[in-house]
Amino acid sequence: MVVTRFAPSPTGHLHIGGARTALFNWLFARKHNGKFILRIEDTDRQRSKEEYVKDIIEALKWLGLLWDEGPIFQSQRLDYYNSIVERLLKEGKAYYCHCDPEELEKKRKEAIARGEKPRYDRRCRDLGLGPAPGAVVRIKAPLTGTTQFKDIIKGVITVNNEDLDDIIIMRSDGTPTFHLAVVADDIDMGVNYVIRGDDHLMNTPKQIIIYQALGEPIPNYAHIPLILGPDRTRLSKRHGAMPVLAYRDMGYLPQAIINALARLGWSYGNQERFTVQELIEKFSLERVGKSASIFDAEKLLDLNGWHIRNSSDDYLAKELIPFIKKLGIEDVTEEDTRKLVPILKKRSKTLVEMAEKSLFYFGMDVEYEKEADEKFLTPDVLDLLIDLRNRLNELSEFSEKALEELFIKFLDDHKIKLKEIAQPIRVALTGKTVSPGLFEVMQALGKEKVIYRLNRAIEHIRSKK
Repeated sequence: MVVTRFAPSPTGHLHIGGARTALFNWLFARKHNGKFILRIEDTDRQRSKEEYVKDIIEALKWLGLLWDEGPIFQSQRLDYYNSIVERLLKEGKAYYCHCDPEELEKKRKEAIARGEKPRYDRRCRDLGLGPAPGAVVRIKAPLTGTTQFKDIIKGVITVNNEDLDDIIIMRSDGTPTFHLAVVADDIDMGVNYVIRGDDHLMNTPKQIIIYQALGEPIPNYAHIPLILGPDRTRLSKRHGAMPVLAYRDMGYLPQAIINALARLGWSYGNQERFTVQELIEKFSLERVGKSASIFDAEKLLDLNGWHIRNSSDDYLAKELIPFIKKLGIEDVTEEDTRKLVPILKKRSKTLVEMAEKSLFYFGMDVEYEKEADEKFLTPDVLDLLIDLRNRLNELSEFSEKALEELFIKFLDDHKIKLKEIAQPIRVALTGKTVSPGLFEVMQALGKEKVIYRLNRAIEHIRSKK
């Protein structure tokens, strides 16, 4: 069975890069009916914070990337890591190092100054030392030959063993290092596909040495390319990249974020737009490119608009309510938003935009924009608005078809075109010069509100005389 994992460190919010790693692992597991594990790598006691754990879990749940096992916390597995280290020590595959950290740092800087790779000189490797205050445990890396593995995306990677170091696997405070904990956990959890960013590529030979020392099979590796901004520098806030939950708060749909993340480094012909189910069916690691991908905030916005237009009205009605409430409308109901969604979704790119455009519906009164009021609610349209109000009052059926028929007769009787009166009506009904289609607005408001607002506009114009 395919087993993948997403293993974030809770030292910050979940961003686009981490979310894409989680997605690729999740998609691969779902495609092969496998298992997707969430593991929180929180052994860095100083930088790991509970608030970031909550953020990561909340973001994954919002995206719909639900795990089959976990969350598993490394901080709760220290006894297990100690047993692995003890085994390696007992079998002579690891050793205690008593070297002074300050002295090692001095030697490291001297090696760099000479243009050499900074490596531990293995002074303690064969001394048979035991535990001591300040001592660390190092793995015995092979001194000759090569370490080789086949990466599904990058191809065959070969490293000369003489370039590898005897890396520390247990710190002096008794906590495992990243390399030891990762390998020990992946073995224990049966992870056989390690899908992660290619900034981890050179960590892989170091971790393979630990696998080999433990006599365990090496997993399949796939290192996905980095994400860059449009200027081809590493993705950052200045490129519009934010924590995943910030996109939620800005009115993006999770399926749009998933779609955009999938297209960062992966492709399926020329297709740009995918449902989540399509991604599960079509995803493969062989279609992940080798070169870095470019994050495009504008493309993400367009994708979100497409997903809004293609989402069901019932779904959007529920999603829209919190955004309308944020704008101060407390008594909004699903029934209210269900009336509005069909006319708002056609021209909106975010739920925030939909919410802002929905405000014309709530309450009886509207506030006129100053410029719109001065330009369109003028005495020369007063008689037209009065006649329209009277005709609408007599209308028995307030349907879009009935409204269209009424307007045809109204325009013909007054020998005018719709564009000559549309804006005054729109301002009277919504307070703004931009809104969904006029008949759609009137139908959503209903006869009572339309008559009330026309009456109010008529009185407002009369007060200007």
